Amino acid sequence: MTGAKTADLLRVKGGAAIRGEVSVPGDKSISHRAIILGALAEGETRVTNLSPGEDNRRTVDAFRAMGVAIIEEESAQGSRVVRVTGAGLRGLRAPAAPIDCGNSGTAMRLLAGVLAGQPFESTLIGDASLSRRPMRRVAEPLRRMGAHVEGDGGEAGEVLPPLRIRGPAGGEALRAIDHVSPVASAQVKSAVLLAGLYAGGVTTVSEPAPSRDHTERMLAAFGAELRVEGPRVSLRGGPRLHGRTVEVPGDLSSAAFWLVAALVTPGGEVRVNRVGVNPTRTGVLDILRRMGAQIEVVAAGEAGGEPVADLIARGSDLSAVEITDPELVVRAIDEFPILCVAAARAKGVTRIRNAAELRAKESDRIAVMAAELGKLGVRVHALPDGVDIEGGGPLAGARCRSHGDHRVAMSLAVAALAAEGETVIEDSAMVATSYPGFAATLERLIAPR
Repeated sequence: MTGAKTADLLRVKGGAAIRGEVSVPGDKSISHRAIILGALAEGETRVTNLSPGEDNRRTVDAFRAMGVAIIEEESAQGSRVVRVTGAGLRGLRAPAAPIDCGNSGTAMRLLAGVLAGQPFESTLIGDASLSRRPMRRVAEPLRRMGAHVEGDGGEAGEVLPPLRIRGPAGGEALRAIDHVSPVASAQVKSAVLLAGLYAGGVTTVSEPAPSRDHTERMLAAFGAELRVEGPRVSLRGGPRLHGRTVEVPGDLSSAAFWLVAALVTPGGEVRVNRVGVNPTRTGVLDILRRMGAQIEVVAAGEAGGEPVADLIARGSDLSAVEITDPELVVRAIDEFPILCVAAARAKGVTRIRNAAELRAKESDRIAVMAAELGKLGVRVHALPDGVDIEGGGPLAGARCRSHGDHRVAMSLAVAALAAEGETVIEDSAMVATSYPGFAATLERLIAPR
């Protein structure tokens, strides 16, 4: 059966089109931030459409472990509502055990920023994949602010989880810093800004290009004083944050799987409802349109201070492109695996550069996508900072691996739709970190043959 999931295997038969209408889970990045700022605010924060994925569950559990009351319930319309009774900036309690971030690098890095300002010691741990992910870019600025951050050693002085974190001795405030990040990273920027809430004075983060700005938008909505000047963000420490209602828009990264699935299957057409279209995140749409994709943006509106819209994609003849602009790469960094699938169906050679950051994600996404698409018959040449993908040729079903990466698993499922025969994807349980209902939705959207 197309889209069938048995045990830890996802089986997908090729030759079918994707057709229908779908709503995707709440944006994972925004969900993390809504829980974090709700926990640090005074009063109640009401969050609707929180992502149901395992990654966001880790953030909820982390703040419960630090004494924050978080209640989950259903609204009158049957949607999921999370109520967070904020503890205020100084109200967190020391957790009784290490905080397990699972597979979530976002949870670990953002929590590190919060914990850097606490008067107690805490430890952040993760699964085998997260324990290999580099944390020095976060640890170094937090140390400059006066926090004690220790991790396991790695090559060239890298800092690896578990992270052991404690704020300045005697409950003193952190030092405000002017941090110049060598790469555009929303996670690093957010960690420093969250630590900046506990600093005396103004903390500033500068990047080579603007990364996603969900943290800045939400900090302002909760009452923080900050200034944004292009890739430079400044935050004044010690604000009183106030609880509020947050509607989390649909996750564009999750929507991208269905958009590309419709684009690469003849006769495909899908409408994805109320998706976040924050300009710092829409690089994937810009790239797909450059390839010749038919994508409409309709019913534009706003949710939780973020722009939203419905997205409609139809089967299209795609052409290869060159993706080298660092700013565009940053705006599409999480969609790289599914963009590789689009490139595999685009005529010509697609070249992606300036994307070395992909080697430090849940997997080495450059090496992994090159290897797995190769199994399906795609010619891919991996480079230190990108790939060359020769697209437009026939694909054949194969046995593939997710390498413990949820986005790789879902991207391979989409590629399988355009392949002849059946594709089996091993270790597909990792999809639950961001999209627990992916396999069921895939099966529902398959058009009858």
